[in-house]
Amino acid sequence: MKVFLPWLLITVFVLLAIWHFRMALLPTQGASGAVPSVDGKPLFVPSVASTVAVGVVLLVFAGLVAATADLVQVGLSTSVLSWISYALALGLLARALGEFKYVGLFKRVRGSRFAELDTWVYSPLCLLLAIGVALVACQK
Repeated sequence: MKVFLPWLLITVFVLLAIWHFRMALLPTQGASGAVPSVDGKPLFVPSVASTVAVGVVLLVFAGLVAATADLVQVGLSTSVLSWISYALALGLLARALGEFKYVGLFKRVRGSRFAELDTWVYSPLCLLLAIGVALVACQK
């Protein structure tokens, strides 16, 4: 468990990063379920740069998990890495719970492709990632 969980989290973060890079390079037309929408209209249209930035941040998260689990050395103390990981876990938990209108487990606006995916995939994944990152952090 001590080695399996970090590698599982790293793999998930890297796969999510690759997915974002793919979406930036090969955007899909129409309602793909990637962003919240109301009446079939997306609330925002992410730019290529912002989608790539999300991918880069996800790779940083993978690196943080690797460093916290002592799989790589980054020059930060174990306690600093653990606290940063706890902050990441808290951020992922906040994403899972959402902002109570369009995103998260307690959203009120439902009925769109995004809302369905958010209920069954995105929010539960964020919750599981939050738990996993916190477990890696507390092993230190």
